[in-house]
Amino acid sequence: MKVYQTKEIRNIALVGGAKSGKTTLTESMLLMGGTINRKGTIDDKNTVSDYRVIEIERQNSVSSSLLYAEYNGKKINILDVPGFDDFVGEVTASLKVADTAVMVVNALNKVEVGTEIAWRYGDKYHTPVIFAINHLEHENSNFDETIRHLKTQFGGNLSIVQYPVNAGVGFNSIIDLLKMKLLKYPASGGNPEVLDIPEGEKGKAGEMQAAMIEDLASSDEALMEKFFENGTLTEDEMQQGLRTGLRTRGLFPVLCIGGKHDIGVARLLEFIGNNAPAPDEMPAAKTVSGKELNCSTSAPVSAFIFKTSIEPHFGEVSFFRLYSGEITESTDVVNVKTNSKERIGQIFAVYGKNREKIEKIVAGDIGATVKLKNSPTNTTLTTPKNTGDEVVPIIFPEPKFRVAVKAQNQADDEKLSNILNLMHKADQTLVATYSKELKQLILAGQGELHLNIAKWQIENIEKIPITFYPPRIPYRETITRSAKSQYRHKKQSGGAGQFGEVHMMIEPYREGMSWTTEFPVRGSEEIPLEWGGKLVMNSCIVGGSIDARFMPAILKGIMEKMEEGPLTGSYARDIVVYVYDGKMHPVDSNEISFKLAGRNAFKEAFKNAGPQILEPVYDVEVLMPEEKMGDVMTDLQGRRAIIMGMDREGHHQKIVARVPLAEMNRYATALSSITSGRAMYSMKFAEYVQVPPDVQTALLKAYEEQQTEEE
Repeated sequence: MKVYQTKEIRNIALVGGAKSGKTTLTESMLLMGGTINRKGTIDDKNTVSDYRVIEIERQNSVSSSLLYAEYNGKKINILDVPGFDDFVGEVTASLKVADTAVMVVNALNKVEVGTEIAWRYGDKYHTPVIFAINHLEHENSNFDETIRHLKTQFGGNLSIVQYPVNAGVGFNSIIDLLKMKLLKYPASGGNPEVLDIPEGEKGKAGEMQAAMIEDLASSDEALMEKFFENGTLTEDEMQQGLRTGLRTRGLFPVLCIGGKHDIGVARLLEFIGNNAPAPDEMPAAKTVSGKELNCSTSAPVSAFIFKTSIEPHFGEVSFFRLYSGEITESTDVVNVKTNSKERIGQIFAVYGKNREKIEKIVAGDIGATVKLKNSPTNTTLTTPKNTGDEVVPIIFPEPKFRVAVKAQNQADDEKLSNILNLMHKADQTLVATYSKELKQLILAGQGELHLNIAKWQIENIEKIPITFYPPRIPYRETITRSAKSQYRHKKQSGGAGQFGEVHMMIEPYREGMSWTTEFPVRGSEEIPLEWGGKLVMNSCIVGGSIDARFMPAILKGIMEKMEEGPLTGSYARDIVVYVYDGKMHPVDSNEISFKLAGRNAFKEAFKNAGPQILEPVYDVEVLMPEEKMGDVMTDLQGRRAIIMGMDREGHHQKIVARVPLAEMNRYATALSSITSGRAMYSMKFAEYVQVPPDVQTALLKAYEEQQTEEE
């Protein structure tokens, strides 16, 4: 492959719903672009982009694939992106590095949840959008109704560049309003006959072209003046309006395709090459410090790794966008974050699992390399002489579906942990952490489908049987009033014995509080707890009743009980302890004695201090169609949610609520069922709050039963 220059490169992401036909369209684009000489099909399980075992098995994309097509002297990098909500991490990573989104819309299903998700992230990144209406060959397809849905959902800036003449069974003809020609495709697909517009269509085509020209003129003030002067635009002026409007998101062109039969695909490639912005025509990428990266080969190297893939028999593949500079084989680079050195040994142009070595890659291009030592997704690489800055990283969505996972065979535990770490490298939205508090390995992701696919891969590819089960909830324990206690630990079994007696008072901690005047505080230690909240240890010993050297042991005993609270074994927090008296023995007192005395005194005081269980509450935002708002609201209220507000966001209704984590189990599945997959939600930890009395009673009973079973 030749080395393409920045002006000759186009970076696109194919986005849209799960059944919009992106993968089939990709095959057609590769065929038209000469990358492949024979199309694969999903049914035959031999497409270029869906090459992973799980994708072949499910006949759905679960990860984005990088591909390319060469057309009319342009290299078009293509990111084929999954359409399911569960793989939204692939959407945000792909749109971060693409210069244009091609939104593939199913003319049968119209606006799907995947379309809405892609639009949201495209809006976030200010990505130019081209709409490609697909599946026009089906008998129930309706182009006009699809356009109406798109305008309702995404606003009135759609500009129809093509429309189908005979949508439905036998679809083979498109009127192109830029060329003002009829494109008629043979049954076998491929290149069309370019014909004059039939008499019966000239009136409609003329009206639609006039509307398109007005759209194009509105994208540029100079063009608008020419339009008012002449009543129309020349072909060159239309091209200028298209490029300007597309780049600035002032308009969103609409084209027609039939990916299955290659209808309109070559014209789509031509349109992208002529009108989609080159990398140096887009706003400059920014670094964390706000610096702009000049998309030029003469600028210092700034390569951003946006995706990592673990390939069988090949290892770790790093996909990167080169924002500035140029890279050749065996280039030495530096990880900006860690300052560690890397060597880019080989550079590849990639199409699916296939890799073609290239000698050089220039600013604006997307490529891949292998065997980097320690440069995961979101790493910026630069040359050793350049004191580079980190490219603004991809912000992946927070996990919203959690399960506890364990290997069915305990001997596989370590292997499972290593596999989950590798899977996280390839999918940043799949997060595995061992919770010391819950004593569970927690696997979190974007939905039930997301985690079930991870389970399938672990069991079928890695051959490790695993079990999913509900995760425990990280409750907290605290107190609501003060209480006193004393405890004597005494043990005599021949030889040196054990003796320690501790008197203490505890009370709730509040920020900025003053210590009680009942006991004079001789020494105070404020301990921020790693699980949140504080413990304050006040020594009020007078007269030497307890030697100062035993105070750390008492604190250690208290901390042991803070780590395993008296009510449910959860972490305790926000407590002030006053150790005000006690007794020692000149021979038998030692650290273990006072540790046990302190722990048990704390446990008794805690139970008498109005103990309270706290639960984690999350801020939850749900976006849904207006007609589903009542059903979503009812479901949330059934989950003990407090509705904080309602608003409109674009063409969605938004509910903001605070919901206990305990009530969010399987919410992704429930919400999908309620809204037919048309709702999206996010959740973020807010605070700990007291559980209702009935919930506390149930939790205490469950813990007592668990303790009885373990005894």
